[in-house]
Amino acid sequence: MLRWTTAGESHGRALVAVVEGMVAGVAVTSQDIADQLARRRLGYGRGARMKFEADAVTVLAGVRHGRTLGGPIAIEIGNTEWPKWEAVMAADPVDQGVLEEKGGARNAPLTRPRPGHADYAGMLKYGFDDARPVLERASARETAARVAAGTIARLFLRQALGVEVLSHVVSIGASPPYDGPPPQAGDLPAIDDSPVRAFDKAA
Repeated sequence: MLRWTTAGESHGRALVAVVEGMVAGVAVTSQDIADQLARRRLGYGRGARMKFEADAVTVLAGVRHGRTLGGPIAIEIGNTEWPKWEAVMAADPVDQGVLEEKGGARNAPLTRPRPGHADYAGMLKYGFDDARPVLERASARETAARVAAGTIARLFLRQALGVEVLSHVVSIGASPPYDGPPPQAGDLPAIDDSPVRAFDKAA
């Protein structure tokens, strides 16, 4: 059975994904993971952060010379924006003067929770008077670690079972649903070229 977990904050030093239970011998490279992370940044409605963030992938454990070893696989996704947040998001205590000098507005408490977000529920659950500790974890950025973990599973399915994973939008609004032949693995670039991930251009 596969088990995966993630760690890290949106503006922290890095995100980490750990995958346990993967068999030995699956071919995987850092580039495989980077390619899937690049796909994550595609599509309609992506925030401005997607345009400038870069995902620095490092496989820390569980892979040797491009093959899984059978032990836990640890993947780090470095945050290229970390230098701007180093004081505000430091793990160790930071002198207040340093916070004021380097943190600036980034260090100001966030006291207006966003409607519909996890901010308020998290503040109540953990007793915070600042939404920062909540939103740093309840962030779309965390999905980068999920994509990294998913890449390992995707490669296993392809190599062990010949299974390819893809999805596409079949209809938007009043457009008629796509009812042609289902797209194949080779059609993925065409799907990715669509801002709404529609294989059928009429959708």
